[in-house]
Amino acid sequence: MPPTRRSFLATSAVAAVAGALGRPSFAFAQQAQQAPAPQPLFVPIRGNVGLFIMRGGTIGWLVNDGAVVVVDAQYPAEAQACLAGLNQRSGNRPVQCLVNTHHHGDHTAGNVAFRGVTAHVVAHVKADEHMRQPPGGQPPADALFPDITFTESWSADAGGERVTARWYGRAHTSGDAVVTFERANVVHMGDLMFHRRHPVVDRAAGASLRSWMSVLERTMADHTAHTIYIFGHVGGGLPVWGGRADLLRFHEYIGTLLAFVEGHIKAGRTKDEVLAMREPLKGFEDFGPFAQAGAREPLTCAVEEVTTGA
Repeated sequence: MPPTRRSFLATSAVAAVAGALGRPSFAFAQQAQQAPAPQPLFVPIRGNVGLFIMRGGTIGWLVNDGAVVVVDAQYPAEAQACLAGLNQRSGNRPVQCLVNTHHHGDHTAGNVAFRGVTAHVVAHVKADEHMRQPPGGQPPADALFPDITFTESWSADAGGERVTARWYGRAHTSGDAVVTFERANVVHMGDLMFHRRHPVVDRAAGASLRSWMSVLERTMADHTAHTIYIFGHVGGGLPVWGGRADLLRFHEYIGTLLAFVEGHIKAGRTKDEVLAMREPLKGFEDFGPFAQAGAREPLTCAVEEVTTGA
């Protein structure tokens, strides 16, 4: 796992908790080094659907009179904390299904905590493939893999709710799912949505920035102006959920990044010269400079896509 990925995962929970609690990012950053270990935080959103943050990618959950559904699993200890809270809310009922939005460990390592608890684990066929054969590594010996996979979409009734997972194409990886709680009109984006921070772009697992823009467009087209979107990761001090305007902002960031790189390449700059740039993307200063940890992947991917057309 490259250093940028490690740094990103180490700070993801700090950023998420700061956002959920509404703390100013500067004040929170001053306290972060002395802060205790992240504590489990459950946030109701709408219609029996909520989110859980502790460490790793945001977990979504549904608890109603007829079902318990979970989206993503963070890490084993965090998954156990999430399950403990869900048991209190559901009266210790089993989980109908765990849906993985994609294969990365900060979303799936906690799957193991659901063994014997959930009836099914659901994921896109490519996400399942990456879990079983991670690019550049091996899965944990005790990993819990999906037993239900899909190529385009999957749906199930869950009490009075309808849960749907859709695949719109390559984006953050080649196997990202958008998970919709239809009646609540709440959508878990997984890592298809990085809120005002540079995204992780897993090129080895089939990521594509240009296709990512299309995925965001198709997601918005299939939902309404009142849809609430749960984000996978956020910048410090920002909420971990939002609306269409936030998806449009991220869509604009990707398009501006590609145009920025394309302009420099057309002007005769070499790939190395473009990759040496460290200043923030103009108009997106709140995402942070390219010099910061985790910011190199989107710039590198943009250069590869612009120069190779792939």
